[in-house]
Amino acid sequence: MTHILLVEDETIIRSALRRLLERNHYTVSEAGSVQEAQQQQPFSRFDLIISDLRLPGAPGTELIALAEGTPVLIMTSYASLRSAVDSMKLGAIDYIAKPFDHDEMLQTIARILRDCPCAASDAAPQAAPASERAPGGAAPEPVASDDIGIIGRCAAMQDLFGKIRKVAPTDSTVLIQGESGTGKELVARALHNLSRRTKAPLISVNCAAIPETLIESELFGHEKGAFTGATAARTGLVEAADGGTLFLDEIGELPLEAQARLLRVLQEGEIRRVGSVHAQKVDVRLIAATHRDLKNLARTGQFREDLYYRLNVIALRLPALREREDDVLDIARVFLERQRTRMGRDALALSDEALRGIRQYHWPGNVRELENAIERAVILSEGTQIPLDLLGIDVELQDNADFLTSPGEHAAVSKHEPAEDLSLEDYFQHFVLEHQDHMTETELARKLGISRKCLWERRQRLGIPRRKTGGGAEA
Repeated sequence: MTHILLVEDETIIRSALRRLLERNHYTVSEAGSVQEAQQQQPFSRFDLIISDLRLPGAPGTELIALAEGTPVLIMTSYASLRSAVDSMKLGAIDYIAKPFDHDEMLQTIARILRDCPCAASDAAPQAAPASERAPGGAAPEPVASDDIGIIGRCAAMQDLFGKIRKVAPTDSTVLIQGESGTGKELVARALHNLSRRTKAPLISVNCAAIPETLIESELFGHEKGAFTGATAARTGLVEAADGGTLFLDEIGELPLEAQARLLRVLQEGEIRRVGSVHAQKVDVRLIAATHRDLKNLARTGQFREDLYYRLNVIALRLPALREREDDVLDIARVFLERQRTRMGRDALALSDEALRGIRQYHWPGNVRELENAIERAVILSEGTQIPLDLLGIDVELQDNADFLTSPGEHAAVSKHEPAEDLSLEDYFQHFVLEHQDHMTETELARKLGISRKCLWERRQRLGIPRRKTGGGAEA
């Protein structure tokens, strides 16, 4: 049986991960630090070491040199992506970003044990992953594709799976389009895992999460002294993905200057660090994703037209959850079982009323909103069945409301606003631009059903400048 050493100082996380691994027929030893791990049996006796990056005392990367050839999987937060890349340079077999879901962890472990020559031959357990087990332990009809790892048996998803299998083995650039919360990163991960680059890193970057002043340095690296604070040369994320796959999420938020540099990567296969006069070759497969219409952005000069056509070699559209027929119930049951297990609850089921509500609701926040709704319901439920009201969705008002916020936030909007055929972000932009001349920030936020802080954050992300009224600062 496969033996895994788990090194994590947070007791709750360590216990939950241990239970997950043991349920899937792995033998687990655990430690809270590198020093404590060294007191275990020789590292060579383990098939895999899973370690948090940040530990008391020495960091988790210290285990790489001590591992005696045993593969080391590093866990890190999204904010520590740079450190994760650095750990792979030190020899980590892979990294996984927190928070991760159970299926993602199990799939990563199975792939490492399958591909690593030093792992045990019987490493991969035969138990079904968490996403394929029904509440109560009964095995349901399969709802996830074995090789792709995404739930979906509706026609639209089956068509998408077929395209993924055709495109993945190639090095063609892929543009994934879909609303926020539909799972675009899962598609990118499937493309990478089914490609010839699967043993090389997949570097995921959210272009909207990196400040505009830092994006070029983060992506392409910089030389010492290139700008104030550049005290040492640094490798960029494009260079770190050399030999593997670079996934740029929300690529529509990439500044024009960075777009020009990215175009050179696609055309010439080379990068030039900020402050350097020398270019260097890179072998990177690019996958990009967006919820925005890049073609229209290119027409208005907000996105480079030449880059758009370079990205749009293969376009994959991820359908919204409301377009996926009975998939919504399959996904809800998977989330329910996952959250029930995670919280140590006894058997739970969705009531008939809740199931009807889930089918009827349009899920503007897509899969992410559904997951949040199920998590909230499991936390608040007291019996063995979850009623509709615990899901926090207002099915009766669905036809008279638009939902412009992140999952769980509901915005009451006038029926007279032109929401039809607009994406949620486009509608937000339309509403703000139309009303900001005669409404204060407080009034705008109230009409949209969000906080002023959320309004400000969305202005920043969508590049909508705040206008002052004639009297100066707003209340």
